Amino acid sequence: MALDRALGSPIPVPVTGAARDALGALERRLGYAFADCALLETALTHGSAAAAAAASYQRLEFLGDRVLALVVSEMLLAAFPAASEGELAQRLTGLIRNETCADVARALDLGEAIRLGAGEVQSGGRAKSAILGDVCEAIIGAIYLDGGIEPSRRLIETHWRERMLASNVSLRDAKTTLQEWAQGQGLAAPGYTIIARSGPDHAPHFEVEVQVENVPPTRGEGRTRREAEQAAAGAMLVRHGIWPGSGRAA
Repeated sequence: MALDRALGSPIPVPVTGAARDALGALERRLGYAFADCALLETALTHGSAAAAAAASYQRLEFLGDRVLALVVSEMLLAAFPAASEGELAQRLTGLIRNETCADVARALDLGEAIRLGAGEVQSGGRAKSAILGDVCEAIIGAIYLDGGIEPSRRLIETHWRERMLASNVSLRDAKTTLQEWAQGQGLAAPGYTIIARSGPDHAPHFEVEVQVENVPPTRGEGRTRREAEQAAAGAMLVRHGIWPGSGRAA
């Protein structure tokens, strides 16, 4: 594909024996068999284990992010025909955020398949949401390059449709809602602090902590500072039962 050439050819990593069997098992979980296995291998390779920048998943992640947004947008238009543009945008943000991609990665058991450098392995990289979410998007990008939009759409619909239909998270702005709650408790306005910023310039990743007086802080992650702040505020709202959710907070 022309787009494949534009992204650059992945640098293949020899795979034999048990490693090949593990990739085959992953393909079965994905419901897709790669014609070019080097794409899958690249999608699973973290920068800490890549011999060269082109051998890591970052470029495939960049593409997969856009494919995911396109397909989920189509799903939202079909599922919510009366929804406003603002509501669709907020639903989209929740469905393509890193945390959601990481949850899908866990459901697909991607962690054990990721190729990491020794340092990342020791620091628990296989369980890090940031890495899991990135790899999930990279695999979507790899499937798109290998087989086109249809197999990409099938994977996304399989793992995102139920999440889309089951989502009962409030569509109100999380930061606004948290500020109103804090004011109602007689507390100062929430404060937000960037804890970490990682990733390349074209696809940065932020981790932000929100602090409210006399309340344990919570954290959120996102591709922009605003998205991470919204995630952190949402986590605090869920923890205090103001918004419905899983009850988990960072």
